[in-house]
Amino acid sequence: MGLILAFGLTLAIGRYDGRRVALIDDANAIGTAYLRAQTLAEPQRSKSLRLLVQYTEASIRLSHAVPTTVGFRTTVAEESALQRPLWRLAGQALDRSPRGSAARLYVDSLNEVINLQTVRVSALNNRVPGTVLVLELFGAAVSLALLALYAAMLGRGATAVVLAGILVTMLILVIFDLDRPTRGLIRVTDAPLVALRASMELPPAASGPRAGQ
Repeated sequence: MGLILAFGLTLAIGRYDGRRVALIDDANAIGTAYLRAQTLAEPQRSKSLRLLVQYTEASIRLSHAVPTTVGFRTTVAEESALQRPLWRLAGQALDRSPRGSAARLYVDSLNEVINLQTVRVSALNNRVPGTVLVLELFGAAVSLALLALYAAMLGRGATAVVLAGILVTMLILVIFDLDRPTRGLIRVTDAPLVALRASMELPPAASGPRAGQ
């Protein structure tokens, strides 16, 4: 029973860490793209900054959407829809200044944002296999039943069985909780994205090139 529980807990923790890292990487990539978009020429600069704000808000909503639901798919589709005009504006900026470093750096960072969306969506959908969860429940039930039978045959009290049952139940609940990124007590915090969105309320720190430059 201990091996089965340890196996399930390891899977759940690994997936939880993967979702946490994916969210942090997503926030960092969006933040980098937002900073580099400030160095673009107008009108691509203002349009890109506005779209990146909307993209950040959609990414925050994705943190609270339950995978496999309509709301989750809608939010993912919204992010994907915002990527198209962002990429089009990046192409326009690169076309206006094919040798400039600002547009090239922005294209690289925007490409990273698009790639990390796939990573994050995959991490949110990466759940502990149902077969493993069933095995956890079945193994725990059988083990506790055998322990209760053994205690009854020896004529001893049920205290040890009750304590073992409580411990096993708590471990199983933790495994199930870790496997549900947007529900339960253990959740992946969206603090990096929320902090990023708050920073976007400030005036852009950099200005784009002046007309004629």
